[in-house]
Amino acid sequence: MTQLDSKFIRSQFPAFEEPSLNGWGFFENAGGSYTCRQVISCLKNFYTKTKVQPYYNYPASQKAGAAMDESYSRLAAYLNVSEDNVQFGPSTTQNLYVLAQAFRELWNQGDEIVVSNQDHEANAGFWRRLEKTGIVIKEWRVDPRTGILNPDDLDALLSSNTRLLAFPHCSNIIGHVNPVADIVSKAKNADICTVVDGVAYAPHGLPDIGSLGVDIYLFSLYKTWGPHLGLMTIKKEIMAKLPNQGHFFNEDIIRKKMLPAGPDHAQIAAASGVAQYLDTVYEHHFSKSVDPAQKGRHLKKLFQDHETRLLAKLLEWLRQRDDIYIAGPDDITRRVPTVSIVPKKKSVDEIFGILTEKKLMVGQGHFYGVRPLMGMNIPIDTGVLRLSFLHYTTEDEIDQLIEGLCAALG
Repeated sequence: MTQLDSKFIRSQFPAFEEPSLNGWGFFENAGGSYTCRQVISCLKNFYTKTKVQPYYNYPASQKAGAAMDESYSRLAAYLNVSEDNVQFGPSTTQNLYVLAQAFRELWNQGDEIVVSNQDHEANAGFWRRLEKTGIVIKEWRVDPRTGILNPDDLDALLSSNTRLLAFPHCSNIIGHVNPVADIVSKAKNADICTVVDGVAYAPHGLPDIGSLGVDIYLFSLYKTWGPHLGLMTIKKEIMAKLPNQGHFFNEDIIRKKMLPAGPDHAQIAAASGVAQYLDTVYEHHFSKSVDPAQKGRHLKKLFQDHETRLLAKLLEWLRQRDDIYIAGPDDITRRVPTVSIVPKKKSVDEIFGILTEKKLMVGQGHFYGVRPLMGMNIPIDTGVLRLSFLHYTTEDEIDQLIEGLCAALG
């Protein structure tokens, strides 16, 4: 079995060579990852050599356009979708806002949307707002004890009036991974469009969107080692039905149809660095030549095997504590290394402060996951301590986290 080479992986991230970050353990990766050197190189190259309007005939402009085109094609290949399915926008939140406005033009009063209360607010709030326009909102609710969604509950929620089902691939609070393909199949049997928020899942290995069958899938590139952009894939047949949200004269340009404003040329060009990084990691760990989609599957397993090993060590220690409880399931099956804890004897603020003194960067609050916290009866004013890591995290850093938690909890 191939094991991840942590030393090589960390050599691909300039943050690990930055003196000001030396000694700090980074455990708020669910909020945004470090950026790989390939993306930084692409961004620097664009700003220094091709910072002009793309797609004109002069050389710098042609190179700028080619760099942007490369991002569409290379990321589409890794995601196992057509290049025409890929859309870049300022963020996942803004992509979802535009998407909700577009879909509303297709629906009639009384049409229904099913949304979960496990969602990050981006894939919940904008759909819920449509209730003011006559759309009926139904809520797919988590188990208050576990925070998990039960797909069987959909049988009572989906109806002949349901037009769309929105849910997360993975919770950004409890880290539980939903069985997307099974849920999508259930919706497809009722001819319902599916929108999946993959923001909390994609950083642990890019998803094979083609195999999931989902109509629309969204994630944030700044959480997958890249620039601050949102990436959205939309099936061609869905895109063909959606009304134009951009300038009227760009209606026939697929890449601009869901963009009310112009694209960020430089950041789109830099997004290809994510694919370049994955190529580099694959070539270091594997010798067999395969297509990008298959590379992605191998790399996801490589990343997740490493993360699961570290997660098992952290969860084993947390389970032994009687002064905290873990929000959601405490096993390592069907979850990513995003662990939220609630202290029983000390305040979240106090523990957060001590962890910072111990040079540990963790998350504190609700992380726009207000609805899942409410669904699990966790106060949103204090929220949780969120401990999240990625494949570039090492076992030494897990030990540093555990030592810091020992000091903070007492």
